Amino acid sequence: MERETQFIGQSAAFQDAVERASLAASLDRPVLVIGERGTGKELIAERLHRLSTRWDRPYVILNCAAMPETLIESELFGHEAGAFTGATRTRAGRFEEADGGTLFLDELATMSMGAQERLLRAVEYGEVTRVGSSRPIRVDVRIVAATNEHLPALVDENRFRADLLDRLSFEVITLPPLRAREGDIEVLATYFGQRMATVLGWEEWPGFGPRALAAMEGHDWPGNVRELRNVIERAIYRWADPEKPVDAVNFDPFASPWQPVVRQSAAKADGGASPVPAEPAPASAAMPTGPVSDLRAAVDAYERQILSDTMTRCRFNQKVAAEALGLSYDQIRHALKKHGLNQQ
Repeated sequence: MERETQFIGQSAAFQDAVERASLAASLDRPVLVIGERGTGKELIAERLHRLSTRWDRPYVILNCAAMPETLIESELFGHEAGAFTGATRTRAGRFEEADGGTLFLDELATMSMGAQERLLRAVEYGEVTRVGSSRPIRVDVRIVAATNEHLPALVDENRFRADLLDRLSFEVITLPPLRAREGDIEVLATYFGQRMATVLGWEEWPGFGPRALAAMEGHDWPGNVRELRNVIERAIYRWADPEKPVDAVNFDPFASPWQPVVRQSAAKADGGASPVPAEPAPASAAMPTGPVSDLRAAVDAYERQILSDTMTRCRFNQKVAAEALGLSYDQIRHALKKHGLNQQ
């Protein structure tokens, strides 16, 4: 599918973030966009550029996490021929490419301290110097940066420069996670569902059934909107009857009774606590062998008992219990919430 550029949502928290981005767009100042993965930081950054006076100038993107530490300075500031092994010709950096426009630095917190120092100089003085050169080059670039980290905490840990944070935080837009956007889950699910139904050639959109809607509302959505889109599109394409409301969703595409078993070492290399080995469910959690009148209720009760016994055995440590049951941390949190065991 094409790149998604629309803002879908009606919750006050989400609308407030979009409005703040619109307000900040006209000011030629740095902006930090903070949010969990999948919350739409890239879309906010693009909005800041498109609504600015630089809208018709270059919009350059650099994912700092995708660049090795040895290359990120060259990528940002450019290099001269022969500056390092492999530098066979002179190359302009992203700052020069974005001259007159906007430079979006994604995953800012992954940048090395050395690169941060040079970035600070570029932001403060509007000058960059190519690797291997001593001649500064004037540039006019607006910086928009994004991260899912809490940068003030990284400053306290000496992992991020305080002076750079001061320069970049003229405005900070923090995007709410999907679980905090009241009413937006169904709105987004319907939007993505209708689009996928069109792709599959369905004549009409049947909507979602109550079981699917309840499951979506009860999910924590650690991957936020990106995760929701994948879940919805997968549910639509797997649904066998386009004339009936879609009433089944699968949050974990890797879930399977035949999935590979992950073998944990006896002790962790970092000296942490050894994971509790997965054991068969205790006798108290044995599946009843007598007549069953309600299969779903029986299975739910069995699952709840296994979770309760495992949490007790693991001293209510969710991470250790997840490893013992072969689940991810997000999966066990969802299961505990489903069965009302998350308050133990």
